[in-house]
Amino acid sequence: MNIGRAATETGLSVKTIRYYEEIGLVEPERAENGYRDFGDQQITQLRMLAQARHLGFGLEECRRLLDLNADPARASRDVKALALRNLDTVRSKIGQLQALEGQLEALISQCPGDDDPHCAILNGLNGRSDPQSGEPD
Repeated sequence: MNIGRAATETGLSVKTIRYYEEIGLVEPERAENGYRDFGDQQITQLRMLAQARHLGFGLEECRRLLDLNADPARASRDVKALALRNLDTVRSKIGQLQALEGQLEALISQCPGDDDPHCAILNGLNGRSDPQSGEPD
């Protein structure tokens, strides 16, 4: 199938599929006319890439997952270890996002949101130590 249909079948954009081909994650066949021809194997790989990326795996992790998937002698412990590392990364990102949430909540709670030009949010973004003091922003 051509790249447009492969994109429809996998939920990936044509641009993303071309990029995955460029970096060697997927290798479609070439038709006589030179056009890409995606078979069942490549569609399966693209679906796997889409799902792995959705779950937060990086490109090199995706490469490793594709390699493991293609290896009938693989050990499931290797797949699990990769998934556990990704879970640690996801949890770390969640912690970072929660810290950002707290900072934003603090700035928002200090801003009166009225007609006064003083804004604790802008003062905080400007790096002022006391978000409630300073000149109007």
